[in-house]
Amino acid sequence: MTTHRFIEPHDALFFRGNRLFGDAPGGGEALMPPWPSVFAGALRSAMLAHAGTALTAVHDGTLEGALGECLGSAAAPGAFTLSDVTLARRGEDGLETFHPLPADLVVYQKDREIAIQRLQPIEPPAGIACSATAARLPVAQTIERGKPLSGYWLTGTGWARYLRGGTPAPAEICHQIQLWQSDPRLGIALDATTRRAADSQLYTTEGIRLARDVGFLVAIDGAPDDLLPESTTLRLGGDGRSARMEAIEPPPAAGPDMDTLRSDDACRLVLASPGLFPDGWQLPGAAGSTWPALGGAARIVAAAVPRAVTVSGWDLAHHRPKPAERCAPTGSVYWLEGVGGVDEALCKLATEGLWPLINDNVSSSRRAEGFNRCVIANA
Repeated sequence: MTTHRFIEPHDALFFRGNRLFGDAPGGGEALMPPWPSVFAGALRSAMLAHAGTALTAVHDGTLEGALGECLGSAAAPGAFTLSDVTLARRGEDGLETFHPLPADLVVYQKDREIAIQRLQPIEPPAGIACSATAARLPVAQTIERGKPLSGYWLTGTGWARYLRGGTPAPAEICHQIQLWQSDPRLGIALDATTRRAADSQLYTTEGIRLARDVGFLVAIDGAPDDLLPESTTLRLGGDGRSARMEAIEPPPAAGPDMDTLRSDDACRLVLASPGLFPDGWQLPGAAGSTWPALGGAARIVAAAVPRAVTVSGWDLAHHRPKPAERCAPTGSVYWLEGVGGVDEALCKLATEGLWPLINDNVSSSRRAEGFNRCVIANA
């Protein structure tokens, strides 16, 4: 059963990336949205604290009973899985969710107004050669030029329209400045011997200050209600900043029109979290443009994958950094055809993530942390 919690910070949060301090333009740059492992770690730590159990029990693999079945150990995680993380805002009508803009949507300025266009996969003209493994290339088909804009997110209504194959309206996107603002902090290193400020050791870290009533809606599988507190205070992100967590009723789930998917025999697969795949950006089990993992008919006809991102983190159980891994970023889009007869298998991947297609090439702990999650959208 899936349970939902709303996490609302008390102060600025620090979601750190992989840049070292001192690198230009500064090592304290924040990640937004943060990696799902940030929330998985905070929630599992809260469950251990709620049960009065030390963190070392996870490292030693000595958790027993229902808590042991849920959290498992550092080497073999249990049933706990973070299945979704979205930005959300409280309102009079309940929660409104916000989703990162998928890679096949382009927001641009046209005559001082905002316009949105979907990329469409087309076959390249004869004589054009490229390194793409798929047969088609995603292209913005327009005869008018516009200035691309960044920093926009889809509202819940825009996300629902997108998943059903439509193009969101300008009123269905929201700029990030309405959801959060950067909150830079200046610091100075200390001399370990004298405990005084070190010379020429100033640094800056970037915090994220969410707008009023804005927080994170998280979905958790495999965590019984008696183990996961309905409400508590979490240590979240860098420096362990406090955030309030409480049980909440989520908005209705959005999804594709399955009848249309079957009749079109096509769909799009959109990454809802970073994808840690054995073959880089390619979907696990894919062989060029074919995807035999879902049967011989399924094939990948196009892909829109932005530049790879690097995911790491801190391993609390072993008190050491996690390995840095390159992954396909959230919002990457893959166009699939030949899926009308395997729609149930596709929906299962959307429920469980893309992990069943990976043969232990990636650490099993990443599955519990919410990576490799995807959603299905009409083509």
